[in-house]
Amino acid sequence: MRIYYSIDDFSPVKNAVVTSGTFDGVHVGHKKILSRLTEIARKTDGETVVITFWPHPRLVLYPDDTQLRLLNTFEEKAELLKKQGVNHLLRIPFTKEFSQLSSEEFITTILVEKIGTRKLVIGYDHHFGKNREGSFEQLKLNGPRYGFEVEEIPRQDIDNIAVSSTKIRQSIEAADLETANHLLGQPYTLSGRVIKGDQIGRQLGYPTANIEVDSLYKLIPADGIYAVRVRHANELYHGALYIGNRPTVDGTKKVIEVNIFNFNREIYGESLTVEFHSFIRHDKKLSSLDELKSQIAVDKEHVLLSFQ
Repeated sequence: MRIYYSIDDFSPVKNAVVTSGTFDGVHVGHKKILSRLTEIARKTDGETVVITFWPHPRLVLYPDDTQLRLLNTFEEKAELLKKQGVNHLLRIPFTKEFSQLSSEEFITTILVEKIGTRKLVIGYDHHFGKNREGSFEQLKLNGPRYGFEVEEIPRQDIDNIAVSSTKIRQSIEAADLETANHLLGQPYTLSGRVIKGDQIGRQLGYPTANIEVDSLYKLIPADGIYAVRVRHANELYHGALYIGNRPTVDGTKKVIEVNIFNFNREIYGESLTVEFHSFIRHDKKLSSLDELKSQIAVDKEHVLLSFQ
């Protein structure tokens, strides 16, 4: 998959089959669109093009909204799109200026002139352009005039729940990993760099890697203990991950730390990716370090059972 960080870097490709959107999470609804994209490209001897925007438009249009958290960093999103077989990923910088582009200008400048779109595939209720004025109906109307066809994917329901990034975010914030992972079609992940902690886990016989997440806007799951898979240097391990303020030791700062099973290496400064498998329990204050040590042992057993 080729990645383009500016529309000026992109040159029209053969029989371009195109879709656009933020694709936060690359969830099962997105995959329906991407699957159709690939199917059409195969039949027409074309190439698939995904247009996405970075930063997320809401961060630019509503800068005072500090509540928005994203399911993916751009790098995570790109990796997920690559796994779906996308040929070309075009990242358009989303700015205030770009947000003023009319739907007509978006069609003529981006879809026609820059990309050479032959077929456009969009999701249900897709809108684009200034004030989201563009619609499927407008695209259908303009498509023949500009030499491309348009197809809309009907609204997708999973077990009667409309698939949306918002629904997935809410599930993660509520520690409902079963729903979140089901709608994502893969485990929720986060990545970061290993930093030094207070080494309390090491004192208790359960050393942990403290993870510093590399994005301010990445959604962090609810506080508690999780069964996770940890990817380090292309190797996968099971582990127990903790998110919280460590009330037992009167902690004042939220931490993310993971006890990686059957792993004994110094990895400060290195990167880890964590896949959230299941939620074990909520955070709680314990009366002593001895009680904490006993609880960690119980948690580890629950994590191991969850993978059986």
